[in-house]
Amino acid sequence: MMQRSSPGAAFPLLFPLLLVTVSSRSIERCNEALVEQEYSSALTASSYYSYSYSPGYGKLYTRGGWSPQLSDRLPWLQINLSQRSKITAIATQGTYNSYDWVTKYLFLYGDRADNWKPFYQQGHNWTFAGNRNSDDVVRHELWRPVLARSFRFVAISWRPGHYVGLRVEVYGCHYDSDMVFFDGNSSLSYRFQDRNTRTLFDSISFNFKTMAQDGLLLHSEGEEGDYITVELQGAKLLFHINLGSSNIHSVSGETSVTLGSLLDDQHWHMVEIERYGQDVNFTLDGHVERVHTNGDFDHLDLNSMIFFGGLNTTERLRLVDKPNFRGCVENIMYNNISVIDLARTGHLQTQSLGDIRFRCHEFLYKDKPYYPITFATPASFIQVPGLPMQNQLAVNFSFRSSDTSGLLLFSNFSDGIGWLEMGLSEGQINISFQQTGRKRLEFAAGYNLTDGHWHSVQLLARMDSVIVVIDEREDSPVRINHALRVQTGDQYYFGGCPATVRNLGCFSNVSMFHGCMQRIHVDNYLVDLELVKRRRLGRYAEMLFNTCGVTDRCTPNLCEHGGICLQTSENFVCDCERTGYKGPTCHNSLYPESCDGYRKLGVRTSGNYTIDPDGSGPSRPFTVHCTMTEEKAWTVVYHLQQQETKVTGSTLEKPFVGQIKYYNNTEEEISAITLAAEYCEQMISFSCYRSRLLNSPAGLPFSWWLGRGSEKHFYWGGASPGSQRCSCGMERTCTDPKYYCNCDADYRQWKYDRGLLTYKEDLPVTKVVVGDTGRSGSEARFNVGPLRCYGDGGSWNSASFVHGNYLMFPSFNPGPSADISFYFKTTSSYGVFLENSGYRNFIQLELKSELVVAFSFDVGDGPQELQVEAAAPLNDDAWHFVEAEINVKFTRLRLDELPWKVREAPPQSYVSLKLEKPLFVGAAEYRLNAFFGCLRGLRMNGEILNLEREANMTEGVNAGCVGQCSGPEMLCQNGGRCIERYSTYKCDCNASAFDGPFCNKVIGGYFEPGTYVRYGFQSPFTAAARAFANMMVPLSHGFNSTSEEIVFSFKTSQPPSVLMYISSYSRDYLAVIIKHDGSLVLRYQLGSFANPYTRILVKENVADGKAHWVNITRQDRDIYTQVDEYPIVRDRISLWGDKNFDSPRSLFLGRVMEVGVLDPEIQRFNTPGFTGCLAGVSFNGIAPLKVALRTDTNRTVEVLGELVESNCGSLPIILSSVLLEEDPWALHPDTPRFGYDYLTGVIIGAIVAVILFTILALLVLLFLYYYRHKGSYHTNEAKPLEPANSAKPISLKKDQNLPQILEETKTE
Repeated sequence: MMQRSSPGAAFPLLFPLLLVTVSSRSIERCNEALVEQEYSSALTASSYYSYSYSPGYGKLYTRGGWSPQLSDRLPWLQINLSQRSKITAIATQGTYNSYDWVTKYLFLYGDRADNWKPFYQQGHNWTFAGNRNSDDVVRHELWRPVLARSFRFVAISWRPGHYVGLRVEVYGCHYDSDMVFFDGNSSLSYRFQDRNTRTLFDSISFNFKTMAQDGLLLHSEGEEGDYITVELQGAKLLFHINLGSSNIHSVSGETSVTLGSLLDDQHWHMVEIERYGQDVNFTLDGHVERVHTNGDFDHLDLNSMIFFGGLNTTERLRLVDKPNFRGCVENIMYNNISVIDLARTGHLQTQSLGDIRFRCHEFLYKDKPYYPITFATPASFIQVPGLPMQNQLAVNFSFRSSDTSGLLLFSNFSDGIGWLEMGLSEGQINISFQQTGRKRLEFAAGYNLTDGHWHSVQLLARMDSVIVVIDEREDSPVRINHALRVQTGDQYYFGGCPATVRNLGCFSNVSMFHGCMQRIHVDNYLVDLELVKRRRLGRYAEMLFNTCGVTDRCTPNLCEHGGICLQTSENFVCDCERTGYKGPTCHNSLYPESCDGYRKLGVRTSGNYTIDPDGSGPSRPFTVHCTMTEEKAWTVVYHLQQQETKVTGSTLEKPFVGQIKYYNNTEEEISAITLAAEYCEQMISFSCYRSRLLNSPAGLPFSWWLGRGSEKHFYWGGASPGSQRCSCGMERTCTDPKYYCNCDADYRQWKYDRGLLTYKEDLPVTKVVVGDTGRSGSEARFNVGPLRCYGDGGSWNSASFVHGNYLMFPSFNPGPSADISFYFKTTSSYGVFLENSGYRNFIQLELKSELVVAFSFDVGDGPQELQVEAAAPLNDDAWHFVEAEINVKFTRLRLDELPWKVREAPPQSYVSLKLEKPLFVGAAEYRLNAFFGCLRGLRMNGEILNLEREANMTEGVNAGCVGQCSGPEMLCQNGGRCIERYSTYKCDCNASAFDGPFCNKVIGGYFEPGTYVRYGFQSPFTAAARAFANMMVPLSHGFNSTSEEIVFSFKTSQPPSVLMYISSYSRDYLAVIIKHDGSLVLRYQLGSFANPYTRILVKENVADGKAHWVNITRQDRDIYTQVDEYPIVRDRISLWGDKNFDSPRSLFLGRVMEVGVLDPEIQRFNTPGFTGCLAGVSFNGIAPLKVALRTDTNRTVEVLGELVESNCGSLPIILSSVLLEEDPWALHPDTPRFGYDYLTGVIIGAIVAVILFTILALLVLLFLYYYRHKGSYHTNEAKPLEPANSAKPISLKKDQNLPQILEETKTE
């Protein structure tokens, strides 16, 4: 057996690009104007208005134009070239210097003037847009070239109120060919130079035309089972290839592809096969199917020869039941060898079998003439005469249609005795006889007659019976025995009864027929359709003669995921029932992507659920077990090997391979779960008795497991990937410390290694290989648990675009439908989210402005754009969700929770996005219009793009949502807040005591003697309301402070002074003072403890005219202080004291002017006040000095005296940027910030007032009730008791603080 090799890895990506480049260059070379090279006699027409408008004036750019007679209802202009040509483009103009032009037309082509085929644009639209004026040229590039000699331009519509005016041109090149004709019993073979041939690359091409539905076109095979076959089957083209199958891995190499339909139309079809290794491009009439062959091999091994047109009886091998081809084939090229040319010259390497003719015969003696007619519009019909008054009715014709209903035939009997009606309904022919005074006879015949193929109908009605034969099956006719009065009429209507002929006796209510007919026989006579076309026999309307315009709108099938395509004459619909998908093309999944999706929908019950991990991707939905907990939902996939597997007698040369087969799931489907999950795990266990596992630390493993993609892994559960260890080796707890697995010690006793595999990129486990149980007494047992996953990892796969670069991915190849979704946040007002383009098509999603997201695309009919506008700006640095979808039915776009913006696609639209260039995420190509911000959760047709992986390999893009504020170059200082701009950043200094671009400019003020600054935290009413609320709900937060952070700098030469004083509505206060001797002291009064906490911060004289800075932080009972460069000092407040700073009231700088009792120790240093500079003052994030100097009107701050802004020569105060747990100065995030809150005060005050009023009302009612009883009791007792006296002192004591403050206020 020959040795096989693996294909190259780089070529598959380059292969399609090379083919597109070569084909596009060949089209550029084939672009000559062909009509201008012909004589005027080459142009003919259905009619012409006068000699001045004759067909000869129909060439492009002539000073004239062709116009038909006014009575010509379906006019056409025909070009007959001197030789067959390949046509790549067409163009039209109106009549020169006139108001006449054609607005819509058909383009027909053929080798003969009596057999035409319409050219269908992609989407099966056979009409071309014409002109809008008489002079401009409208050119259409054909999406695929056509081979023909004659061409027709059929005018469908023209400028209203004017005449048909047309000038035309076709572009292409003359086409030379070598032809061969096969009669169904002949074949042609080419013998290879060597007995056997082995190829990595193959190129095969040929053209064919036929009227047969089946036939073998090409075949060759080899001794190893390789083969290549091209055949017609049911008028469709089938391609089969096998590069070899593997007996070891049970992998079949058979690959089959089906393309096209209705290929039995007697017109040329072009076939091309390009193969490199396992990558094949199979092309039919411009439609390319890219295939990666099954199996593991990439060379094609063939024996001796390759056959064309069929095989003889002795050579049929595996193709015994395949009929030979009957028709014409031209230009057979096999790996750049012209086989027909060699056969024509009698080359020894070619061999002919049967009657081979090197010219194309249009019809064989066994074929009937092919002159079809097309019922193209709802007004189409044909009426032919019959022989009246006959007692036998005989009708015979052939038809093809894809519509489920339509009138085939209607005829009235003579003397008004009844009528005959024949129509299509749900794939059957319904026949109805109506006779006056008798019951109607109705019956059906045939099945599946609307499949687009030709079907024949023979109807014979006599006095006693009706016989119907479908498709010439004489052995199984439909015979109805029924008494009839048959008396034929003189007119037969085919295709419909439009309103124009209803007064002539055609009154059927069956819908109009859309399709083709041929070989019509009436009363045993063949109707001459040529006479009908010339209006010398019968009549017709809006018919196309010598043309069959039926197309298969379900080929290719645009219904995805197994959806059933149902077509009509104008469009198609998809039946998505039982597919698990929905939408116009069965593209969108009905099921969540994981159990976590069910949990988000409110499901809390564990059980079996259907999921679809890749959404609209190719994997089908399947059932898993969902384990629901309060915190997460586990997706659990079980397999068939749940029990422990015992292994003996295995060696490395013949290892035991244990397959892990999952319930009803393929490896690809389960891999989709792990790709989308946040976390996955799978338990794996290995028990051993003298059976080594990984052979650690340095040997080759004896056992291993295979995961996703059949990749081998040499680590066990609980260990890191690539470590060749077990869990005990990671934790250093193995039985023998010399080894990294318990089983590697090779003991004669049972040991085990088990643990969880958690690297989800390697899961699921698909095989376990055991290779060390071949020794005497050796035994191993392994067990693999179910796969368990939770979370949505794909939605948080994110990247940050900060330097105008993009992430590059392979081309997006969505096929007929595409859906894209992602989240974004940004501070920019524009930028391209993603772009993918090709040579003709492109898609782009873009932030057009701060309010508009746009979806731009070109699917072949020009650039288009769909926009959705938000109500609020989108550059708010918050997450926004974008969804876009495009298919043959519509294009739609949605932003956040806004409704879908939908644009319906016109009928016969086609979507096949050929995007050859890479997919760019974060900018357009060449880094244009770059996006600055974060993207996450990017899904394209169900596939999650790994943004983080690509970001780690791309400069200017960060993995995760990390902007400039998280970088080491961020320079915001002194508590300034960094505002993200992704490409840059801005420092917000509002919460800092500093100013400037980086919050490093000191804000300070010079205090004259007696000057002070007062900052109010809360009004008395708000404080009282909060105190009452705190009394009512003692555990409520926000009314007391357990943490303070104070930072400031100062410079003075005059002690004593009060630098900072914070008062409260209780006895609590905080003060930083300079004593007479210049020492710096901190005093804390918390609660009713008699002695305030006092600490000397600096014993030396700080009133030395130099700048000093102070940092004080309290967290509960811990106080941290630092002055200048002295070390940080930590101290604790006594356990007997309170740790709450209750109801803060005001902050004073420079001097204390507070209402109420002032500690005498503070009063000693309060006069005459601070003289000097204070700068960078911050208390719990409040900058009172900054507010006083930078705000003209602020009710929270009061300045008395002369305060001049100055930096005072202060040292820069840089707040710590270390982590919270490592920073003694850092406050807990819940540290309260104080300030006036008038709205809050009013609301709380109102609530308190209502409560007090309610309590007062209850007290009054109780008093009145008690007073009445007290008076009655007083009359009976000489000395009444007064229990209220005991409560009175308590009430006075409880409220004594507040009246004292008010009284002292009056005194002052």
